[in-house]
Amino acid sequence: MNVVIIGGDAAGMSAAMQVVRAQPDWKVTVLEKGAIYSYAQCGLPYYIGGIVKERDDLIARAREVFQEEHGIDARIYHEVQDVDGENQIVKGIVTDSGEPFEVAYDKLLIASGASPVFPSFDGSELEGIHVLKTIPDAEKIVTDMQEDVLNVTVVGGGYIGLEVAENFVEQGKKVRIIDLSERLGTVYDEEISEFIQKEAEAKGIELVLGESVKSFEGDQRVELIQTDQGEYRADMVIVAIGVKPNSDFVKNTGMHLHETGAIVVNPYMETSVKNIYAAGDCATQYHRLKEKNDYIPLGTHANKQGRVAGSNIAGNTKTFKGMVGTSIVKFFDLTIGKTGLGENEAKELEIDYEVIGFETAPHASYYPGDNPLFMRMIKHKQTDQLLGVQAVGKSGVDKRIDVAATALYHRMTTEDMENLDISYAPPYNSTWDPLQQGARRL
Repeated sequence: MNVVIIGGDAAGMSAAMQVVRAQPDWKVTVLEKGAIYSYAQCGLPYYIGGIVKERDDLIARAREVFQEEHGIDARIYHEVQDVDGENQIVKGIVTDSGEPFEVAYDKLLIASGASPVFPSFDGSELEGIHVLKTIPDAEKIVTDMQEDVLNVTVVGGGYIGLEVAENFVEQGKKVRIIDLSERLGTVYDEEISEFIQKEAEAKGIELVLGESVKSFEGDQRVELIQTDQGEYRADMVIVAIGVKPNSDFVKNTGMHLHETGAIVVNPYMETSVKNIYAAGDCATQYHRLKEKNDYIPLGTHANKQGRVAGSNIAGNTKTFKGMVGTSIVKFFDLTIGKTGLGENEAKELEIDYEVIGFETAPHASYYPGDNPLFMRMIKHKQTDQLLGVQAVGKSGVDKRIDVAATALYHRMTTEDMENLDISYAPPYNSTWDPLQQGARRL
């Protein structure tokens, strides 16, 4: 049996390991567009900030490990350009030589990931303009920012934009964030965004909100950013306005695609084309609360989906149980977390909901330390089912978000939340956990 996998990162290699362990006699070929396997994309901002000292610390397993210890044909610089689903052949080009290649498969997994969104701005070819998705991207940024770079502009106020902005500030740069939206962190409700904005301003970040980038200007290197409302000087620009699934090469197959361009998969990670699976940032994820396919590309989903896909390819039936939209981000002294639906999502789904926002503390009120925790909780008005939780504070956010994510997965009500047996000691909690405080008020 010939198994071909497109993509050598989280989903692809999680799948590959499932296949070689279950079917050691099968041939597994991985076609990786770049030269690095199994690296931690989420750690890249911290490499830029110097918190992660060595780039190799971000690599979970080297390509040689997959080849020598597990017998995987792990190829590099193999860019797939077409999939012939009828004849079961993958076609592409070896980018460092320009030579074409073809590989036949019995089972194919597409784990091609996603690429940064980069609109065709005038002047986008100038030096000093970067995206951040791969280790080579991060290395270019680290090298470039040594070149008398003082002023850095980050285009985009989402997860990556916030993390990158923080790490440039920690490197002593003057940082500006430009975002088309009127607020930072639009995946969160407005009250949460207000905390993010205050933290950014307190750390000296210049915020330019509600403006759209039109062009970059300069001689050879970027010097100026032109928006629809003004112009701003910059020595370096990081464009972080989202990602798009790498799925263009499957369009000739007639494969079903999501509105985002992600490949639609069923719980077994099967696509609509026979013998082709998909997983990770190029594929959809089933949202347990929305009860439909969604696109929230995260490393946690990629690893789970890759494992499920590999198991099914190898003949061991497993299903991806879905996700509830859980995420967390550090931004200077704040931790911001979200799980489930926000208020805007509930409105879009036409859910009859109730929501509450309140300030509390992650520990007993009498225990020393001024450490407020702000939370928003939303529930279904008729069924009492918990629908979502958002939190922001200096500590205690991760615990509440993870407990809430577990509750959402199991469709618990706010009354169920009140009855949870949650750990308590004054340094860590009050007798009623903040989640339970909110549940009692809703």
